[in-house]
Amino acid sequence: MNMKTTHTFVEIIRKMSHLHIVVGTLFVATIYVSFCNLAFAESSFLHVSDYTVSLFGKYLCYALLALAVDLVWGYCGILSLGHGAFFGLGGYAMGMYLMRQIGDRGVYGNAELPDFMVFLNWTELPWYWAGSSSFLWMVLMVFVAPGILAFVFGMLAFRSRVSGVYLSIMTQAMTYALMLAFFRNEMGFGGNNGLTDFKEIAGFSLQDPHTKLGLFVVTAIALAIAYWVSNYIVKSKLGAIITATRDAESRVRFVGYKPEYYKVWIFVVSAMIAGVAGALYVPQVGIINPGEFSPLNSIEIVVWVAIGGRYTLYGAIIGAILVSYAKTRFTAIMPEAWLFALGGLFVLVTLLFPKGIAGALPGVARRFGLDANTNDNKTNKNNAQSEEQGTLKAPRAGGQ
Repeated sequence: MNMKTTHTFVEIIRKMSHLHIVVGTLFVATIYVSFCNLAFAESSFLHVSDYTVSLFGKYLCYALLALAVDLVWGYCGILSLGHGAFFGLGGYAMGMYLMRQIGDRGVYGNAELPDFMVFLNWTELPWYWAGSSSFLWMVLMVFVAPGILAFVFGMLAFRSRVSGVYLSIMTQAMTYALMLAFFRNEMGFGGNNGLTDFKEIAGFSLQDPHTKLGLFVVTAIALAIAYWVSNYIVKSKLGAIITATRDAESRVRFVGYKPEYYKVWIFVVSAMIAGVAGALYVPQVGIINPGEFSPLNSIEIVVWVAIGGRYTLYGAIIGAILVSYAKTRFTAIMPEAWLFALGGLFVLVTLLFPKGIAGALPGVARRFGLDANTNDNKTNKNNAQSEEQGTLKAPRAGGQ
C-alpha cells in the first residue's frame, strides 16, 4: 500500500462517524462469519463452526441489551438494575411462541398444550397464552410486554421523583419479584425449568445450521437498527433534553419542561430494545427460565456498560462483547477459578481505563492520526465534562 492510498484511507476514517463505524463493522463481521461458515469445510482453518455462529449471535444479543442500559444510564442518568426483567419478558414472549410450534411433537404428543402443562394436569391454555401460536402476536408481545411494564414502573417512580440509589433498588426489586413469580408452576410458564425443547421458528428448524446462521444475521441487523435509533435519539432535541435532565433536572423543570415524561419515554424505548434482545437470545440458546430475571444478571449488564464506557453507545457494545468473550474463555481455560480471573479483568480495566474502554479510544486514534474531531467526539467530550461538573444547560422552554 503506497503513501497516497494510505493517506486516502486515513481521510475516509476521519470523516466517518461512530454510527458509520459501528454499522460498517457489524456489516463486515456478519459477511465474514457467514462466508466462512458456508464456504469452507469444517477441516479448514478459516471455517467458522455452527457453534461459534450461535455464540457470536448470543454476544450480539448481550450487546443489544447493554445498548439499552447505556441509553438510560449514560444519557438519562437512570441507573437501572432491573433491565434483566425486560430481557426476560421478551425472551418469554418468544419462548411461548416456540413452545406452540412444537405441536404434537412433544413428549406427551398434545397438539395444544406444552409438555409441562400436560405434566401438571392442565386441561386448557391460560388466557394469556391466547394467540401465542402466531408469529405476529409474538413480535407484538416482545415490544408490548416490556413496554407496558416500563411505562407503569416509570410513571409510578418518576412522577414520585424517585431517583438515585432508591430508584436502582426499586428496579432490582422489580426484577427479583418477577423471578420469584415465574418460578411458580401456577404462573403457567414452566416453573423452574422454564421453556425449552424448541423445534422450529417460522417454519425453519432450529437444528438446521442455516437457521442458526439466519438468526445470527437477524441479530446483527437488529443491533444495527437499535444503534441507529439510539444514536438518532441522543443527537436530537429530545436527546438534549434527556441529557440536560441527567445533569440538571431542577433547571429543566424550572424552564417549563416535565422531566418525568421524558424519563418515562426513554425508559420505555430502552425496555423495548431489551425485550428484542431477549427474544433473539432464546432461539439461539434454546431455553428461557426464571434465572434470566436474576438481579445478578442485571448488575452484570451494568458492569458491561461501565467497562465499555458510558454515554458513547458503542462503548456498551464493546463492553458486552469483551466481557462475554472473556467469560467464555475463562470458563474453558480455568473452570474452577474463572470467577477470579473475570474479577481481575474488571479491576484491571477499571484501574487502567477509568472512563471505560471507549474513553481511551480517542487517545489511541489521535496517536495513529485517525482522530476525526467529529461531532460525535465533541458530543461525547461535552457529555463527559457535564457529567463531572454538572454544568450542561437545560434547553429553553420555547423549544418544547
